[in-house]
Amino acid sequence: MSDKSMTYRGWGRVLEATSDVARPERAKALAADMAEAPAPALGGLRSYGDACLNDGGRAVLMTRMDRLVDLDEESGVLRVEGGARIGDLARLLAPRGWLPPVMPGTGFATVGGAIAMDVHGKNHHNAGSFGQFVESIRLITPKGEKTTRPDTLKELFSATIGGLGQTGIVAEASIRLKRAKGDVMMVTERRVADWDEHLALLDGSDATYTVGWIDATATGASLGRGILEEAETGAGLVPPAKRGRRVPFDAPAFALSSPVVRLFNAAYWRRVPARGRTVVKPIEDFFFPLDKLHDWNRLYGKSGFHQFQCVVPLAAADTLREMLERIARCGMASPLAVLKRMGPGRGGLMSFPMEGYTLAVDLHAAHRPAKLVAELEAQVAEAGGRIYLAKDSLAAPEAVHAMYPERRKWAGIVAKHDPEGAMVTDLVRRLDLRRRG
Repeated sequence: MSDKSMTYRGWGRVLEATSDVARPERAKALAADMAEAPAPALGGLRSYGDACLNDGGRAVLMTRMDRLVDLDEESGVLRVEGGARIGDLARLLAPRGWLPPVMPGTGFATVGGAIAMDVHGKNHHNAGSFGQFVESIRLITPKGEKTTRPDTLKELFSATIGGLGQTGIVAEASIRLKRAKGDVMMVTERRVADWDEHLALLDGSDATYTVGWIDATATGASLGRGILEEAETGAGLVPPAKRGRRVPFDAPAFALSSPVVRLFNAAYWRRVPARGRTVVKPIEDFFFPLDKLHDWNRLYGKSGFHQFQCVVPLAAADTLREMLERIARCGMASPLAVLKRMGPGRGGLMSFPMEGYTLAVDLHAAHRPAKLVAELEAQVAEAGGRIYLAKDSLAAPEAVHAMYPERRKWAGIVAKHDPEGAMVTDLVRRLDLRRRG
């Protein structure tokens, strides 16, 4: 298989890599390529920082291996290739009464990427993470093909789920799907006045899917205001999701200046009536709202953006509030900020989720947020939380190692299956994640 040189970026458009890239179409070709010159996988390139980059090395682009191999209509177990996109699965499966069990904020994420990052979604508080629904993985490692399950090659399974692609490439996986009542979403939206109300509503929600948009520019008595969305699958007539549009050019710097963002956030908060409302949406519009605007990352201009996402234990809610106050005061936040309640579920040794509250905020790179992010990370570490490596582009090794106490065990397992370090990516190098000591 001949490689082609490819220059690509993390979704934040801050970090870039150039790699020789293979594009296998069949499992046989993938296995042969990995036997000759093993390299890390690329999927939908939706990791924000450098988790999907391998500058100066090789990579394997998996997007042509996207077939649905088999679906057991009775049990809801789907066998699918690693390059299949989550959004495509949702569109195909919902009319048949099934959905991917956990869906991240973009439908362009692949099954292999969802496993490697052990993604979480709007139902983590009651369903857990993606990796907890994986029944088996056909993995192409640098030492050959292996099939791993929770009860077979258990160490390899726990190192692969959330393992940043370091054990090998997901050629195929079997996943337990989630029952869907229909192919639309019944969504209840309500305004949230402040931080305390936001947490109370998240804690008290018994909806299957729950997410809070939070105005990260609001201060004082309005700190933490936002919009809470609670949703269930349902059946009904609803117009199909609108066809996506593209952002045709890099936006100018003033487009996301602090005054503009504050005005936008205030208007966005008021778009929901004070009494709240219930609306019917296409599935894609609820789970993947930003996918309708292709290349929306260009709204941050040529300099791009960083995303800071953390989770802290329930008992550290006051720390998270202090962090939000710091973000609001600095004037760096964009309109994209999310607050969710998470349950205890996680699938692997390096999985991000833990029971608590997770906050995600986009920060315009033009504002040079490195100092702010370092201060926020220190607060997360002190609170016993962790940052999400799928979003990170600024963290330091020492802080991350402390946040992931099972990292050393994970590194030992990875070394057995990739002793030459062929699967190492820029993120793993930057954070020295495979260090055994």
